[in-house]
Amino acid sequence: MTETIVIAEIAKGAVHPTTAELVTAAHALGGQPVVVVPCSDPSIADAAAGIAGVSRVIAAKSNVFEHYDAAGWASALDAVTPAGTIVAAATSQSKDLAARLAARRGISVVQDVVKIDGNNLTSPIYSGKAMQTVSLSGDAILTVRPNVFAASSGDGGSDVAVVDTTGDMATAVQEFMARATERLDVAEANIVISGGRGMGSPDNFVHLEAIADTIGAAVGASRAAVDTWDDIPHAMQVGQTGKMVNPNLYIAVGISGAIQHLAGMRSSKYIVAINKDADAPIFQHADYGIVATWEEALPVLQSAFASMMG
Repeated sequence: MTETIVIAEIAKGAVHPTTAELVTAAHALGGQPVVVVPCSDPSIADAAAGIAGVSRVIAAKSNVFEHYDAAGWASALDAVTPAGTIVAAATSQSKDLAARLAARRGISVVQDVVKIDGNNLTSPIYSGKAMQTVSLSGDAILTVRPNVFAASSGDGGSDVAVVDTTGDMATAVQEFMARATERLDVAEANIVISGGRGMGSPDNFVHLEAIADTIGAAVGASRAAVDTWDDIPHAMQVGQTGKMVNPNLYIAVGISGAIQHLAGMRSSKYIVAINKDADAPIFQHADYGIVATWEEALPVLQSAFASMMG
């Protein structure tokens, strides 16, 4: 099932108020939209989370977003934005970005939309001398003119998930541990760190065990890992056909995020996903995502935890 996605308009390092108008426009297409915030500092995504009518917010963190580069922004956003119809502002920068995203995804683009009536989109042509109406028959990207749709109110409170593609592991680990510390009650702390087939070999689970020994966590595994390797017992499996877990912190390493696995851990209070595939479904459910291999991530994670515990 595809979704409606709003690409937040960014100006001077902050979410521009026009974004609230885009949320209203997205509602006209049906459903509650996902808002994707391109940023180098994920804290700016909190402003988008405050917009009413937003289902969730994805803070797409990358140092490419520090300055606008059309090709770089399109590539980075394409990697983290869910499939569906995308709504952006009809500013010169966002219209350029919309065209590039549409080309990357092989879908249509409709610029300067001023009216949405179900699947019918109206936009001006011939320098505004006439109006055209087109009908959507599938996913598309549309840019909406500012000051046309009323802004959604600011009394929302959706969750913010961070997907970090910077490649700066030390900074990423520091940030998600800071976020986890804010949300976790140490009096009831319980942690699960699980590995998937992306670990490459059952021998590599020793790295998960080392981290688990450091922080007093349990080690789990995905069904794919259990089915692939005899050395990973079914007793470790987390998922619909394994064990249902509800820890304060769940760390998924090399796990794509199949539905049956999500069913066993999605109620965790705080989910961190580490996967080299930026398109892995697990990132759609994580509070913090790091695009990296386990070889890059786990040594930094182990060092950070050792420092905290020491």
